[in-house]
Amino acid sequence: MDDDGRYRDGRSDFIRGAKDIAKVAKKQVGKKVGRGMDKMTDEYTKRSYKRFEEEDDEDDYAGVPGNDGGYYRNDSRANDDEGHSDSTEGHDEDDEIYEGEYQGIPRADSGKPGSMDGVTATQAQQFRDLSAFEGERRKDQEELAQQYETILQECGHGKFQWTLYFVLGLALMADGVEIFVVGFVLPSAEKDMCLSEPNKGMLGLIVYLGMMVGAFVWGGLADRIGRRQTLLISLSINSVFAFFSSFVQGYSSFLFCRLASGVGIGGSIPIVFSYYSEFLAQEKRGEHLSWLCMFWMIGGIYASAMAWAIIPHYGWSFQMGSAYQFHSWRVFVLVCAFPSVAAISALTTMPESPRFFLENGKHDEAWMILKQVHDTNMRAKGYPERVFSVTTIKTVKQLDELVNLGDNAAWHEKWRVKLTSLFHQVWSNFQTVFSPEYRRTTYMMMAVWFSMSFSYYGLTVWFPDMIKYLQKQEYSSRTKVFLKEKVEHVTFNFTLENQVHRQGEYFNDKFMNLKMRSMVFEDSLFEECYFEDITSTNTFFKNCTFIATLFYNTDLFKYRLINCKLVNSTFLHNKEGCLLSDISDENNAYMVYFVSFLGTLAVLPGNIVSALLMDKIGRLRMLAGSSVISCISCFFLSFGNSESAMIALLCLFGGISIASWNALDVLTVELYPSDKRTTAFGFLNALCKLAAVLGISIFTSFVGITKAVPILFASGALAAGSFLALKLPETRGQVLQ
Repeated sequence: MDDDGRYRDGRSDFIRGAKDIAKVAKKQVGKKVGRGMDKMTDEYTKRSYKRFEEEDDEDDYAGVPGNDGGYYRNDSRANDDEGHSDSTEGHDEDDEIYEGEYQGIPRADSGKPGSMDGVTATQAQQFRDLSAFEGERRKDQEELAQQYETILQECGHGKFQWTLYFVLGLALMADGVEIFVVGFVLPSAEKDMCLSEPNKGMLGLIVYLGMMVGAFVWGGLADRIGRRQTLLISLSINSVFAFFSSFVQGYSSFLFCRLASGVGIGGSIPIVFSYYSEFLAQEKRGEHLSWLCMFWMIGGIYASAMAWAIIPHYGWSFQMGSAYQFHSWRVFVLVCAFPSVAAISALTTMPESPRFFLENGKHDEAWMILKQVHDTNMRAKGYPERVFSVTTIKTVKQLDELVNLGDNAAWHEKWRVKLTSLFHQVWSNFQTVFSPEYRRTTYMMMAVWFSMSFSYYGLTVWFPDMIKYLQKQEYSSRTKVFLKEKVEHVTFNFTLENQVHRQGEYFNDKFMNLKMRSMVFEDSLFEECYFEDITSTNTFFKNCTFIATLFYNTDLFKYRLINCKLVNSTFLHNKEGCLLSDISDENNAYMVYFVSFLGTLAVLPGNIVSALLMDKIGRLRMLAGSSVISCISCFFLSFGNSESAMIALLCLFGGISIASWNALDVLTVELYPSDKRTTAFGFLNALCKLAAVLGISIFTSFVGITKAVPILFASGALAAGSFLALKLPETRGQVLQ
């Protein structure tokens, strides 16, 4: 028995040793195969594609054909049957890995004396597995970036990119229109809605607040559910609420609709630039992203032209009783929704970004889109015989985020879990933007975006307010003053404008069918007078006495009479109107539209220069140089003491600063990887809108008080932005991360 036992023990040791040797041999062979496959992949990614290569060279790109028609996933380490996988290393049928070992769960004997306790060991193993997984994802992303750039070179730049250019340009145009809508309709809308000064200020800022929320939300979602789908949703929200805002009557409902419309259009800028950049090769990216910026200018021109053509035509209106009114400014609001609607229609014909699909492990979908890009461009260039030679594209390893509640779960519970999971994914992605790897870049970009937006939006809103102030000053200088006049038995049936009457006496006079603009009566006596069908603007009666006077169908009631004494006087059929303290005539409205039109058109030279030089001098030089010149141009504002001078300075500043914005957009796209690009861009664009709100609030508070403070703030912010811009990394000539 002893001999038999020793014989069995020796045989067991021999078998165990043989298994160990086989495991080591298999492990070494697997590693060699994995290294060989990796080497083949590296050679493929370093291959230099030529756009118009002869067909007889296609075998160089063919790789190893797959079973699905000529292409397969080049993820060799994930193919357990044909290659090598680190995650299943050492596995065979006779000596299987412990079931939980792959997930980092220790064996039952891991808690023996001298080792870590079970919980600590599990956490450590999970941490090591997660670190290894992130390392593999990073390697996959780096390989994909190089390979994707090479594929775009083969696809070329042609009809497909230009078609997408105009489609996304409509979405960017809608964003430009949204900025101008409220400013153009305020002079007319305040009459219909009886807006006070605080209400007008809130209506002007609510669009920026909505765009701030929208940029952050849609930017985060675009990295999770796709660029195209998110852009369609955001533009749809913008279109729906822009349409409703044209018809709602009350101030609160109009304010809400414009807020929701701003939330929708807030996703336009971060998604459009990220989306378009992922179809552009490295040598085309800076130039064509800058050309895309021209559509924002076109949006401003469109809004100015439509306001000029529609709003002053007060005959384009109808009303149903006294409760519902649809005036010409509402037609303008409706027309301003057209670019967004057109963008939605055109976007339905375009595909999703293939880079987004590859980042999310969808190889086949990405391959089909890239083939579509290649074939469209080749046919348009007269090379229909060119075959898309790419057969395999690197995909990035994915986290297992599947949550299965089973078939018995209620639909609302499934949606709740899905939305909760999506929220956590978006929030986790946002936190990654502030991880140690990107923290310095993000903080620097925040400072540059804030300084640029604070100065640009602050000054562009301050300019028109300064022009209005100068107009008021010039208007006031032409005011006529009448003292102690006595008027009897006179009928006034013409417009009374820009006059001050003090200590006058009016007996048996008639004021009929006339407009009173900027009229002031002080310490005057009206006896047996008759007022009929009077419409007034900025008109007041102060410390006056009315004896036996009749007011019929006028708006001279209550708020027009300040500390006045009424004796046997009657008001019949009073007009329902609002107290308007501003000068509101057609000439002034035309001037507002014309100034906005010129200011928007002035950015055309800056757009052209930035597009032509972006890839030649680099993003940082363009950004810093334009910011410095914009800073210098601010000092010329001190010499703008006339309306024409302020308009000229507005055009100068806009034309110079647009190059900074173009460079900043391109730089933001290229500094962040694809899976975090729209999240980072959306956050920075949201910060931009917050800075705009602060800049507008601060700058406009100094109108009519001093020029020095706004100029000092703007110049300081631009100088700081140009200095910080030079600290950012240059991205010219680099592949898209």
